[in-house]
Amino acid sequence: MASDAKGATSFEEGLKGASEKVAEFHEDKGALKRLQTWLHQTPSAVPMIVLVIALIIFGVLSENFFKATTLSTILQQIAIVGILGCAQSVVVLTAGIDLSVGAIAVFSSVLMGQMTFRYGIPAELSILIGLVLGTAMGFVNGWLVAKVKLPPFIVTLGTWQILLASNFIFSANETIRSSDIEKQAGALQFWGQSIQPGGVKVLFAVFLLIALVAIMAYVLRQTAWGRHVYAVGDDPDAAELAGVKTKTILIQVYALAGFFCAIAGWVMIGRFGSVSPTASTGQMGNIQSITAVVIGGISLFGGRGSIVGMFFGALIVGVFEMGLRLVGTDPQWTFFLIGVLIIFAVAVDQWIRKAAA
Repeated sequence: MASDAKGATSFEEGLKGASEKVAEFHEDKGALKRLQTWLHQTPSAVPMIVLVIALIIFGVLSENFFKATTLSTILQQIAIVGILGCAQSVVVLTAGIDLSVGAIAVFSSVLMGQMTFRYGIPAELSILIGLVLGTAMGFVNGWLVAKVKLPPFIVTLGTWQILLASNFIFSANETIRSSDIEKQAGALQFWGQSIQPGGVKVLFAVFLLIALVAIMAYVLRQTAWGRHVYAVGDDPDAAELAGVKTKTILIQVYALAGFFCAIAGWVMIGRFGSVSPTASTGQMGNIQSITAVVIGGISLFGGRGSIVGMFFGALIVGVFEMGLRLVGTDPQWTFFLIGVLIIFAVAVDQWIRKAAA
């Protein structure tokens, strides 16, 4: 016992003057690691940097590029793709995908036109019906994904085909001419109207796109619903354990995407003047919206990205198309460079995701 007491006393005496600091571990982050972390925290940074570089390059190569009319034309050209991009963004943030956005947009525009000219419904009411039906189409996608648990790719691939066929069957391939719409249903062409500040034509559709991006940027970042969307995309099981109604969120997201697509359909009538069931948006709208989303830095794995980044992505595509046209390059180079950008964007996303690992 005496030896134990002596040992304890010696131990205590040995601790006298020792440091009382708790051990700390500091990770030495180099410049590359800090850049990776910053990009992870600011997903719209990469597309913004690419956009600025593209603007500088084409501004140097073409003296007409920075004219107000040129920049206004770029914004007008991306109006429809940008709105479809809003629809695609909310879906991709949940780790899903919607291949039916273009078909919903075209079918909604056809429904609005045919309701007015075939059934004599006032244009304003036809627009409302088209928006409701577009939302319903998105709701069906969401219900099949959330409740039936079918893969989003398969569901929307199927509904894309169904809606395109329904579009042609219902319309009987009939195109409603611009002149007829202008005389009898001007409300259908509302988003094709414009103002001319300083003599530069700017469509109402451009302001609509900017407003939708601003509203959704706020909703996704500053509201509980928006945080739930990110949570479902990041880890649906963890989100459900935390009390998030993942199935409800998924249905709401796809329904909202359908609503945005119907708005895009309304914008199409104003942008093109006519109502055409054969509009290229039906086949290409999904690809164009996914391109804007991917180049815009929204992760296809869900849970990371910004709708502002999608807007930058759509602008990048518009800048490349206009810039290459002004330079006099073969238009095929546009597809080539956009393809390179898509692969680059996915590679950067994979690299950035390692920062969170």
